This record gives sequence, structure tokens and C-alpha cells, in this order.
Amino acid sequence: MNEESARATNDSPPGRETADPDDLRAAHTWIFDLDNTLYPSSCNLFAQIDVRMGAFVSELLDLPRDEARTLQKQYFRDHGTTLNGLMMNHGIDPGDFLDFVHDIDYAPVAHDLRLETALDRLPGRKLIFTNGTVKHAEAVLERLAIADRFDAIYDIVASDYVPKPNPDPYDKLLVEHEIDPVGAVMVEDMAKNLRHPAALGMATVWVMTEAVWAHPQEGDDDHIHHRTNDLAAWLDALTQA
Repeated sequence: MNEESARATNDSPPGRETADPDDLRAAHTWIFDLDNTLYPSSCNLFAQIDVRMGAFVSELLDLPRDEARTLQKQYFRDHGTTLNGLMMNHGIDPGDFLDFVHDIDYAPVAHDLRLETALDRLPGRKLIFTNGTVKHAEAVLERLAIADRFDAIYDIVASDYVPKPNPDPYDKLLVEHEIDPVGAVMVEDMAKNLRHPAALGMATVWVMTEAVWAHPQEGDDDHIHHRTNDLAAWLDALTQA
């Protein structure tokens, strides 16, 4: 990966900054994505979820696993999530799908004391905004031991199963939780999910991973104001500066 590594310094968080970190320290609301954001992508929970999604599609449509996987990925590309594609094309019960795909082993997610203490020092409200479910988020937060640091979890059910990066769930979140986007911060591992928050006036933080599909297109990253590949180190540096 050719991105710069996350390095803590005395005067700025690790990563490339295109906006003033002091604006972050004055933020009134922090909105965090969950998967591959609050825990490292090396935990690879999505690999388990991906297998479960393929199994669901295979059983639902009586397809061989390889054909089911191809269709699963097509729905992800065309509809934002596999779930959205299955709902639109096959009318499935989203609850059945979500319960099935999140029946995974959360043991790879470990408590990170540095993340915990940085969140304690971070001023402002803190919310989670995920394309997963509350149940899934709670399982992750329990492993991280940071559940009580967040005021709310806004999940795919609350957004009427409309996933990021569609603008509608962002707008609905802001209304329901009375958030002024100016002075709020959005933290995400998928660069495209930061475009609408930036357009609304939020500061954005991209948590870089090696997943190419989560990167911005070349020359299309003006909506990314801060970036890091180690959120805990970045928040630690930010809150101690």
C-alpha cells in the first residue's frame, strides 16, 4: 500500500491533513462508521460476513456457491449493498438476511485501550452510523469495550434499509438526532461514503485500508479532509495536541 503510514507527532494527528485539526478539536458531534473503522481491517470480520452472504444467496436462489458469489457482488456494485439488491430483485425479508450474515465469530476484535482513552478525551457527542445492524454494532462495541462512549447507533434498519452512500440516510440521521453538519465530523473507511457529508459541510476523516474498492478514484478526493490508517493513533494524537 502506497499510502503514508499513521505516525503520531506532537503537533498533528498521523496522516495527511487538508483541513485544520483545530476544527476537529472544536467539533460538537462525531459520527463514526463501524466496520473497518473502529476496529482494524486486519480483523477481517467482513470475510466471515461475505461467506455468510454467499451462502444466503446460494440457498435462497438454489445456485452453486460460485454463481451465488458472482450475483452477490453484482448486487453490491449495482445497489450499494447485497441486501438492497436482494430486496429489490427478490423481495426478501431484510431481518432474516441480517440475522444470518451477522452470525459470526467476533473474537478477532480486541479491546484497544488507546482507542478507549482517546474517545474519553474527545469532546462532543459520538454516534455510530453503520450499514450493519444495532445487534452487530453492539457485538463489536462489546469486544472493543467502548459501548458506553456512544450516544446512539444509527443502523440500516433506522435508515429504512437505504445504505450509504445514498444521501437519504445521512439527511435522516441529521434530522432525527438534531445534528448541524457544520461543526460535525464523519469518520469512514469507504471514501465514497464521505462525499455527501463533505457536501453538507462536515469535516471528514478517511480511515485507509488496503481494499482498493474503498479508496477514492484517482484525483477525486477533495471531499477527504483528513486521513489515517490507524484511527486509534490518530485520535490519540489529536486529543493530546
